Formats: sequence, C-alpha cells, structure tokens
Amino acid sequence: MIIYRNSKLNQEKKIYFISDFHFGIPDREASSVREHKFMRWLDMVKAEAKEIFLLGDLFDFWFEYKTVVPKGYVRLLGKLAEIVDAGIPIHFFRGNHDMWAFDYLEKEIGMKLYRNPIIREFWDKKVFISHGDGLGPGDHGYKFIKYVFERKINQSLFRWIHPDIGTRLGLFWSRRSRYANLIRESREKEADIEPDFQKARLAIFCKNWLPKNGHIDYFIFGHWHIPNIELIGDNSYYVHLGDWITHFTYGEFTRDGFVLKEFVE
Repeated sequence: MIIYRNSKLNQEKKIYFISDFHFGIPDREASSVREHKFMRWLDMVKAEAKEIFLLGDLFDFWFEYKTVVPKGYVRLLGKLAEIVDAGIPIHFFRGNHDMWAFDYLEKEIGMKLYRNPIIREFWDKKVFISHGDGLGPGDHGYKFIKYVFERKINQSLFRWIHPDIGTRLGLFWSRRSRYANLIRESREKEADIEPDFQKARLAIFCKNWLPKNGHIDYFIFGHWHIPNIELIGDNSYYVHLGDWITHFTYGEFTRDGFVLKEFVE
C-alpha cells in the first residue's frame, strides 16, 4: 500500500478509480465527515485527473422518483458538478446500493452512468471496469433479487410508495445486506480465515473471462471492501479498490501501471 501525502509525483494526467462510500450511514452526521473527506480528495486530484471512475455504492440507498431525490448531499453533488464543469469526465458505475440511480445525476451533475461492465484502453493497457456485484459463480439469491429490482415494472410500482416510506424500506434492505456481510466477516475472523482472493467469485469470473474473450491487463472492481491487487494470469491482475468507510483507498492509473493508494491528510 502506498501512502499519498499530497506530493505531486509528476505532471502527466492520471486516471483515478474509487468506490464504495455508502454515504448516508450510519447517520447523517457521521456520513457528512466522510463526504467532506471525499471532497478534499477531489480537490487534491483534480489538477492531475484526466478521468475519474466512481465504481458504485456512492450512496447507501438512492432512488429517484420522477420529481423527488433523496434529501441531503448538496455539497457533495455540487463538488462533483464542479469537477465535471472543469472538463474532467466522471464515470459513475451504479452499484447494488444505488442501482436505482436513473438520469438525475447524469442530467444535473454531468456524470456518465453505467450499470454494466465496460472495457477501456489506457496507455495500451486493456482495463475491465465494473462495480462487480452479480459477477462470478454462485450467489443466486442476490442475483435473483438484483433481477427483480432492475425490472422496470417493479421500479414503476416502487414509485407509487410515498418517498418517506420508500426511503425507509430501502435503508432497511440496505442495512440487512450489510448486517449479513458483517456476520459472515465476523465468523471468518473468529475462525482465523484469511480472504482467499484466488478463489473469490470475481477472481473466478476473471479467470473464466480470459481464455474466452482475450487478454485484459487489469480487472478493476468495487463491491468487496478489502483493498487488494492480485495476479490471476499472464500479466493480468484483478483489483479490489477497497472502500471509504474504513480504508479510504483509491486506484491511480498512469502509463507506468496501476497502484492502490490510501488517502492520508
């Protein structure tokens, strides 16, 4: 892990990747502290940024009604708009917690929204980019729920629920998801089980992808909150960006390659 202490390494523009903020938890006050920290990170990188990729779960819950969006985040959204207005593209990959972001962020902020993975090329390196949820084998329960939540008819039906009630329901589902993950992680720690990145769902997805679809230099994901870079093939790596709840990590891509860094003020 490289600790970044506000020193300019070079003047060449860089590509930044960052993910899993879950703004809104555990409450507005605590979330606001992390939001301001993220805004300071944006101020730090904007002079060197060529593009910024937000790889999902910017919010812990987000649903856009036709005329209503979740309360709060005014300064955060204003800062993101400032970055876009400065000519720096922001690519936002909707995660499993903010999959119901539709066109508000694109129209009002200017970010480009994605739900499916994309492949980009930077400095002759091919990069597969995705939030990461639903990829790889297993996890059929979540994949079914994802299918249900992404159906337009169900989204339309949800809009009939009053926003106050709908938001509470969304936060309830979100908390249950996090609670289940915390229980699993706690059991693994008690059993002294270290994460096996080579056998993780996303690693298996990458290994299956390569022989069928051609070489990828970097698979970059959010979703799993543990920051890590793992070699999975011949000069092919898969990356977990970590989060902005406990790790405050991000990826920096230059012609020299990809590195994970921690934001230290």
